[in-house]
Amino acid sequence: MLPDIDENESWWWASAAPIEPCSPLRGAVEADVVILGAGFAGMSTAWHLSHARPDLGIVVLEARRVANGASGRNGGMLLNWINGVDQSDEQVTRRVWACTQEAMATVEEVVRACRRPVRLVRDGCLEVQTSSDRAETAHARVERLAGWGLPLRWLDAKALGERARLNGAVSGIFDPTAGRLHGVELLRAMQEVLLDRGVRIHEQSPAVKVTEGEHVTVETPDGSVRARQLVLALNGYSGPLGYFRDQVFPLHSHVVAVPAADQAWTVSGFSDDLDRIAYGTRIDDVVLFGGGSNAAYAYRWNNALSWHGPRDRAVGAVRATLARYLPDLADRPAVATWTGTLGITLSRCCSIGVGGRWNNVLYATGFAGHGLALANLAGKVLADLYQDHHERWQDLPFYQRRLGWIPPEPFRWLGYHGFTTLTGRSPRKND
Repeated sequence: MLPDIDENESWWWASAAPIEPCSPLRGAVEADVVILGAGFAGMSTAWHLSHARPDLGIVVLEARRVANGASGRNGGMLLNWINGVDQSDEQVTRRVWACTQEAMATVEEVVRACRRPVRLVRDGCLEVQTSSDRAETAHARVERLAGWGLPLRWLDAKALGERARLNGAVSGIFDPTAGRLHGVELLRAMQEVLLDRGVRIHEQSPAVKVTEGEHVTVETPDGSVRARQLVLALNGYSGPLGYFRDQVFPLHSHVVAVPAADQAWTVSGFSDDLDRIAYGTRIDDVVLFGGGSNAAYAYRWNNALSWHGPRDRAVGAVRATLARYLPDLADRPAVATWTGTLGITLSRCCSIGVGGRWNNVLYATGFAGHGLALANLAGKVLADLYQDHHERWQDLPFYQRRLGWIPPEPFRWLGYHGFTTLTGRSPRKND
């Protein structure tokens, strides 16, 4: 049965079992660690820290509700790789693969430790090619990666059609280890366990001011937290607090959910090989679809964090791309449309590390595209960094990664819209 969904309420939110909300922060409290953001990165940090150090006093502050941001408004695919990192070097590629395999295994471990059911499957995902030239290049890449021991398969048009019938796709790369995750169910299940461990989670408690020092003080409208360690797990929402404003910009991504047709899908989802990437995820009796054009993504003036107003043009563009790949779904009414906010870096690679004058600010930011795996892994990384265990992560591209500079307004708005209009591509800068 398809759920009833309010405006900008994602299908993930409407289809998850409800949970008792956490109260807002009231008054001044002391803690060892204060975490800003109750999405994948923030909640996984609380999870791994509270497991490794049950003696710690941990407070999680969420501006709205657990899973409110991109963690509850995504496409749902649990994928390998790190955006912005090419696959030309065998050692780096094998290390990145092992890292994202660990990320997915870590999610599975967390799910097994929770009492609430979480819809998680790893039945594979597809990256499809849209031209013969791209198919030839993809085939060569898969042959190289398979030679390095990675279990990827190249599918010609016939083999691709046996897994998912996608109009216009001429070949595909099948990753049998990837899958699909219901992020809201995961975070609500984690919330229940974390509260039992003694972690304090406060919803409707936006951080309005952060004062750094040997101790960090975070102020909210009705309270404050003083802690020895701050964790920034805000992704695209960190700018108003003065963090990463010139390195990360919020990009709004529009998604549509429609009732599924009776076509056979033997995979969790697919993405294409175009710059304005289109993607679709099959879960239960719906297909979630996003991307595919400039109109499917939006940057708003001065790093605006929320999408307000009509989405008719964006939804129409997404539906046009959906109809191109899945014509059987073209006339089906949307059961949900929503907008999620990503954190975009110029290289598209995320960064996880330690900063601040007193080296007591941990951060994880810049998750886009492959964030379900990496943002959940971020908590494991940050828990290690908190304990000064850096060795496991130092060879990975995201470790302490310096993020490229993005110009201020009005050049940011003019540059983004001018570039995307002229080229039909998303601005990026490779390292």
